[in-house]
Amino acid sequence: MRVGLGLAALGRPGYINLQRDSHLTSRSVEGMQQQANSVMDALFQQSRRLSKEEKLIPWLDCARSYGLSEKFVGEYLKSNNVSPADVYVSSKWGYTYVAEWNVELGEGEPHEVKNHSLENFLKQLQETSEHIGEYVKLYQVHSATFDSGILTNTKVHEALSKCREERGWKIGLSVSGPSQDALIREAMQIKVSGQQRLFDSVQCTYNILEQRPHDALIEAQQSGMDIIIKEGLANGRTLSNPTLLELSSKLNCQPDQLALAAILVQPFQPRVLSGSVTVDQLRSNLGSFYSIEDPESMSLAEQLVSTKEGKEVLQKLMDSCEMESEKYWNDRSALKWN
Repeated sequence: MRVGLGLAALGRPGYINLQRDSHLTSRSVEGMQQQANSVMDALFQQSRRLSKEEKLIPWLDCARSYGLSEKFVGEYLKSNNVSPADVYVSSKWGYTYVAEWNVELGEGEPHEVKNHSLENFLKQLQETSEHIGEYVKLYQVHSATFDSGILTNTKVHEALSKCREERGWKIGLSVSGPSQDALIREAMQIKVSGQQRLFDSVQCTYNILEQRPHDALIEAQQSGMDIIIKEGLANGRTLSNPTLLELSSKLNCQPDQLALAAILVQPFQPRVLSGSVTVDQLRSNLGSFYSIEDPESMSLAEQLVSTKEGKEVLQKLMDSCEMESEKYWNDRSALKWN
């Protein structure tokens, strides 16, 4: 599926998405797992319903630091007897969840700790394997930065390459911050044994507010990398944007649908993650690319590239909403875990 379900907000009680209290009925482990199961149920149901000539494979994206996301996904797939051929699971290593299922921590205490060392990769690879190993198709470095050392650590590069060879998993990286474009271009140059490019994919923040990585994503896509977009709604910040609200009303669609459709039609041909925590949110997000009510009708994404009105809306949306990248990331860093 071009739209998948990210478990960042479903695998743990706290996250930085806006207005979580209005969407979560329980923050207990059991309550969060039950909610995750209901949203995964909806994803599988919609994938079956929307499949036409081509079978749509549900896509779930986890991380070691997304609380119990890998446990939730693994138990869901096994209890429902889902074949590895009938689901696409991606996960990430590099951060460790340390909040111990708390939402509020002491001043300066982190919810997750980054470590891109070889030792941590091997440790987290084993943990991922225990929960979802038979289902994983893509394993990603979580939030690669120049400072973390991952881009120059040849021992880790060799271990990642060995993982691909032995397990058949694709290898990717996710990036964050105002230097995403530079990180992507640097990652594209990394090769193992002087031949094969190390990274098969990149997961990047891109949305109507943060558009700086656009050209680098085109370059990555043209080089053969799979492009995955995270935080397409900017943790909920896009949904109060006046231009988005105006233009979604004009096209008679929901704001989240237009915001995600505007990403899906970009020339770097991305797949996009939904951060939904409810069935209704997921259904609405899927409406960005699929015609949920009438599978035979033109989708919103198709309207944006094939109709005069749609093209005008897309142009105005992208031109009017873009922020300076530094301000975007400063604002994001001020979001509170809730």
